[in-house]
Amino acid sequence: MYFTTTDGTTLAYEDYGTGEPIVFVAGAMLNTEMWEYQIPYFTERGYRCIALDRRGHGRSDRPSTGYDIDTTADDLGALLDHLDLRGATLVGHSTGGAEIARYLARHGESRVARVVFLAAILPFMKATDDNPGGIPEAMLDALVASIRTDRGRWLARQSQIYFNSHLNPDVSPEHIDITYRQCLSTAPWATLHMQQAVFHCDNREALRGITVPTLIVHGALDFSAPAEVTGRRTAELMPQAVYKEYPTAGHGLYTSHAAEFNDDLLEFVKV
Repeated sequence: MYFTTTDGTTLAYEDYGTGEPIVFVAGAMLNTEMWEYQIPYFTERGYRCIALDRRGHGRSDRPSTGYDIDTTADDLGALLDHLDLRGATLVGHSTGGAEIARYLARHGESRVARVVFLAAILPFMKATDDNPGGIPEAMLDALVASIRTDRGRWLARQSQIYFNSHLNPDVSPEHIDITYRQCLSTAPWATLHMQQAVFHCDNREALRGITVPTLIVHGALDFSAPAEVTGRRTAELMPQAVYKEYPTAGHGLYTSHAAEFNDDLLEFVKV
């Protein structure tokens, strides 16, 4: 299914089941297919599951503009408006978490009942004078250089640590390859610009303004979004939130720890 955003970009989404809506927002370079272990689980338990292909990802249009967090957050808002959703639980992985936080800051909470930040790149990655615990911009420069030089090799190296498969042997080489190919299918332009956008995105004030119930789930061994820079600091800014950290999980915990995460999410949405 498709809808058109305010700037004329056509975005793809999937919509399964009936009942209380759960909207899944993928991480950068990933698309609706990343949620294959969540969507059947929740539709079978009476929930409506909706997942979005971000611009430049999956089956959505590949425009040359709009790869900033404000615009992609507005795209999420356009989906919620298109479906006229009420009482939705928003689940955002990685960059998807940053987009949810920015959506709430820009559009409010009237359509939202709960928020889940899964390995989310929050609150602010970049090291600055008032964010000394962040990551030096030189590391982003090196990452961008790797993408520009050999995107396939960069993704292949990332995929080896994405799931911490040496600690989570149930994640098969075949599934790692599926994820690699999914990321490789994303527009190179989108890959490059989304990495830059989320690194510079400061959501500290946005997080302080969230009043709906919030669940934060992170992997202690997350290489892409280190827990000490992201998940734990997000929890500090949101003392009312529930924080869960999985000791052996990396960034791909929606697969490596699917059973545990699904149980935690189900318990959360039942409240």
